[in-house]
Amino acid sequence: MGLLALLLPVVARSQAAPPKAPLPPPALPAPPAHPALPSYRGFTPGLSYRAFVNRANALADHDVLACRTSPRTAQLMECGVVIRDPADGARFYLGGHFVEQRADIIALYDSAGFHDKRGPELVARTQRDVTRVFGRPRRAHAGMWEWSYGRKFVRLSWRSRGPARWVSITLTDKDVLDRNSRYVKPAARRKP
Repeated sequence: MGLLALLLPVVARSQAAPPKAPLPPPALPAPPAHPALPSYRGFTPGLSYRAFVNRANALADHDVLACRTSPRTAQLMECGVVIRDPADGARFYLGGHFVEQRADIIALYDSAGFHDKRGPELVARTQRDVTRVFGRPRRAHAGMWEWSYGRKFVRLSWRSRGPARWVSITLTDKDVLDRNSRYVKPAARRKP
């Protein structure tokens, strides 16, 4: 009986609820995989050739996307097509330059006002649109605004002659752009 009296508290404790484990520390937020990529009308710097073709064909305005490779290597390619965005009816000439199937530069061009007064409104409308998408420009010069995202950037440029205006929105990936040097030979130095 005495032995049973000694073991009873041990048995009772072993059948009681197990002690609570300490709570794990709160989870830290995961670091972002990469800085936010700039996107304009579904195009981003560094976009794959296949994604560019799919998006360009979806927006093509009674035109066919045309591409041509460099005469020196198939690793360099240029493509272009006239597009119309169904969201707002904006029409652009879309051009893309590719290095190893990635876009180093994607550009959207528009012009207006050659025989009328619509040119100044084109610049104002484009400025409003890119400001809505990217916010205030991080750099601004006469005829140019720019937004930086690490090694990627977006640039709005405009020129004028009389009432005519030309605008271009370029999306550039410097990492892909640097790959061009693999395929372009430096110019031979001239002897003085």
